[in-house]
This record gives sequence, structure tokens and C-alpha cells, in this order.
Amino acid sequence: MDALFIQYPWLNELLMGFMGLSFKHITMWGIGAVLIWLAVAKDYEPALLLPMGFGAILANIPHSSAVSQHPGEEGFLVVLYKMGIANELFPVLIFIAIGAMCDFSPLIRRPSVMLFAAAAQFGIFTTAIGATLVGFSFPHAASIGIIGAADGPTTIYVASRYAVDLLGPLSVAAYSYMSLVPVIQPPVIRAITTEAERKIRMGFQGEEPVSKTTKFLFPLMVVIIAGIVAPISVALIGALMFGNLLKESGVTENLSNCAQNELANLVTLLLGITVGGTMSADRFLTFDVALIMALGAVAFVFDTVGGVLFAKLLNTFSSSKINPMIGACGISAFPMSGRVIAKMALKEDPSNFIVQHAIGVNVAGQVASVVAGGLVLALIPALSK
Repeated sequence: MDALFIQYPWLNELLMGFMGLSFKHITMWGIGAVLIWLAVAKDYEPALLLPMGFGAILANIPHSSAVSQHPGEEGFLVVLYKMGIANELFPVLIFIAIGAMCDFSPLIRRPSVMLFAAAAQFGIFTTAIGATLVGFSFPHAASIGIIGAADGPTTIYVASRYAVDLLGPLSVAAYSYMSLVPVIQPPVIRAITTEAERKIRMGFQGEEPVSKTTKFLFPLMVVIIAGIVAPISVALIGALMFGNLLKESGVTENLSNCAQNELANLVTLLLGITVGGTMSADRFLTFDVALIMALGAVAFVFDTVGGVLFAKLLNTFSSSKINPMIGACGISAFPMSGRVIAKMALKEDPSNFIVQHAIGVNVAGQVASVVAGGLVLALIPALSK
């Protein structure tokens, strides 16, 4: 066979894909196909999971030119990785788009909902500790914990700094669990609450309009305060609030619309296929990756539990009872989590409308997850010494 390749060198070029094919490659094709199926058939985060699944297939074709590392002949997925992930550009651009989509009025009206959002980050830190106990280094463990925030861009941002080799599985886990909010949160909430608690009525509160000046100043104040508390979080929180400032300024409508539509769609597309391109078989098909997926689920569940238990704790001291389910909305999956909790309340009692409160906590969770990511970034260097 070798002699044949020497005599006919073009055969090597023609057959090297077949010769290099292994069971691991085929397995990764299956994983890529599953991600595409979840996007198309189940409508789970299709804008990300579809390009991510296709990128995984491209990365696992033997000798694929899409992921070529040869100097001067780098594949386009490698170029996109260096341009957008290695230097953290894509996650930051996504945060600008998210900020332009957010309305922080519910948070401005009731700043106290930040307490629920803070409690809902409980899973990040407990999972990080647990991951260190099973053998992960603290930088890797902290990156795994971030999955619990249900915030894909924050997970990618932290991983690109401290867990580059785990970027693929961390991203898949983060976006998978984020898209599975309607599947994961309801049974967890039902397990730790009683029927009577789920039927607690909070009532509709008359919403006083938030002034344009207040909404304009809010992103500026958040950046300054969060930046002083955790300067390393400025890139994340700054991008989020810059996008919101474009929206609330009232004079950059075209830029705001661009951020919400063209920028969001383009960067999401590039981010998804680039992350998929990091899912090579030798990196993905390992015991550590299986452990990461399991720990990611633990982080997500614990974040939900933390928010609900905090609300139940407040009920022991307050005469005005809180429906503990809204505590689960403190994750970053906005507005999906708020809608899921509101539907749960209606299922328990068709006349119990808590969507106003649920969305308010969910908006706070968007900010809290970014701040939590900044704190993790600040703590990793200090605790790794």
C-alpha cells in the first residue's frame, strides 16, 4: 500500500480522509447531529446549537481544512477562534447586543430583586468547590461553575481566559442547560416547595413609569459601581450596559437596532460555529468532559435551589409572603425563566399572575450573572496561588 502511495502520490490526497477516519470521529458526527436535531426539531437555542453542531462536524473530518493549523494555511475556524474567542471579542460583542435588548425598568423599580438574583448564583460557587474536590484545578473548576448562571457568553468569556482546553464542552453545557430551562427548573422547584407555597399570591403592583433620565443614568451607575467592586468585570458589564445605553439614550436608535438584530445574529452565528470547531474528538470524548456535563447540571440545579430557598427564608421573617418560585428566575436565562415560572404559577392556580415579579427577578439575574462572572475572574488568580 505504501509503495502504491509513493507511485501515485495523488492517491494519498484522495484517500487520506478515509484512512484517517476513526470511531471517535463518527461519534462526534453523531454529537454534532444531536445538537442540530435539538435546534431544528426541539427549537432549543437554534441560533447557537445549529452552527455549533455543524462546526463540530467540520472539526471532526480527518485532515479537515476548516481546522488546519499549518502556518499560512490556517482553517477558517482556527482564524475565527483566534480573532473572536482567544481575544474574548465575540462574547463581549454578544453582551452589547443583549444590553440593547434588555429593559431594566423592573429592576430599577424594585432594586430588592437583586437579592434573589444574588442568591441564585449559589450554584456557581458550590459547584466550583465540588469540582476542585474531584480533581479539577481551581481555574477549571470556577469555569465549570459559571455554567450554573445559564449565561453562555459569560461561560465562554471565563473559559477563554482560564480553561481554553475545555471551551467546547463548557460552551455546549452552558447553552444546552440554558435551552433546557423549561425541562429542568419545574421539577426542581416542585421538589423543594409545597403546593401551598406555589399558590402564594403576590398581587399586581401598580407600575410607576421610570423616567427616561433614570433609565439613561442606570447603565452608567452600574458600570461605575461594578467596576469599582471588581475592575476585571468591566469588559463584561461595560459591554452589557453600553448596549443598554444605546437603547435608552434615545438618539442612537439605528445603532440600538443594529446591535439587537444584525450584530446579534452575525456574532451568534460566528460564535456558534467557532465553538463547535473546538469540539475535536480528542478533546471532547474524555471522562473529564462527561464530568463537566454532570457538574454543569449540578450547578444549574443548585442555582435554582439557591434562589427558591432564599425566598422561602425571607417568608419566615416577612408578613407579606413571597411566592418562592420567583427566586428561581435569578439566573441569566432571560426572559425564558421568568415565563416558565409565571406559567407554573398559572398551572397551580389559573388566577395567580406573578409574571411581573418573575420578569423583574429575571432581569436582575442578567446583571447578577455578569457580576458573578467578574467576581470569578477576580478570584481565580488570587485563589490559584
